[in-house]
Amino acid sequence: MNNNIAIKLTNISKKYVLRHEKPTLVENIFRFRKKEEIWALKDINLGIKKGEKFGIVGDNGSGKTTLLKIISGITVPTEGRVEITGRVAALINLEAGFHPELTGEENIFLNGMLLGMSKKEIKNKFKKIIRFSGLENFIDTPFYTYSSGMALRLGFSIAVHSDPDILLIDEILAVGDQEFQQKSFQKMQDFFKKGKTIIFISHYLPTVVKLCPKTAWLEEGKLKSLDVSKKVISQYLKS
Repeated sequence: MNNNIAIKLTNISKKYVLRHEKPTLVENIFRFRKKEEIWALKDINLGIKKGEKFGIVGDNGSGKTTLLKIISGITVPTEGRVEITGRVAALINLEAGFHPELTGEENIFLNGMLLGMSKKEIKNKFKKIIRFSGLENFIDTPFYTYSSGMALRLGFSIAVHSDPDILLIDEILAVGDQEFQQKSFQKMQDFFKKGKTIIFISHYLPTVVKLCPKTAWLEEGKLKSLDVSKKVISQYLKS
């Protein structure tokens, strides 16, 4: 892979098989089950350069989040090849990678290592992670006692402190109270100013145009258009 390329996707396709519930008695006896195959992505080819700010737009169900999950390694493609250079942090499912029986403190180490951080790196950033999350009073309690908002705040804090080379953002996340949302937004702005590779999904199209020079438009799992953001957004709106 070219040394200047951070992400290379070659013929990426993702298939999901849906099995319909409540089979009839005959279907149970003969093991006939109704199932439906859905291709969330089909033949996606993308090359994203190091340091590039790249937008992805499309309607709900077009495959945007599935694509980010494949890039981050949360799921694997049914077909095709993924090549990644650098550490990836995905602001998609922030509660993934946590263990309910472990404390917040223990989960920082677990989640951090899943993101590719070393124990030494986590120890050095440990206090910053807790301080940013605002969970100082709850960090030694089991994770299952956390509210959804608390879990998201801890996941966000770990992700942004992992110092990723590649950051995947599925919308600007509304995490926590107004103060925390402001801190989160400022952190995102810092990443955009740095030389990080960023893939940004949003339905707020003016933000995509402002932050991302190039954008891909997905439609029904296929790459409909790939060009400078203004041109792609214009095509998308006309559709």
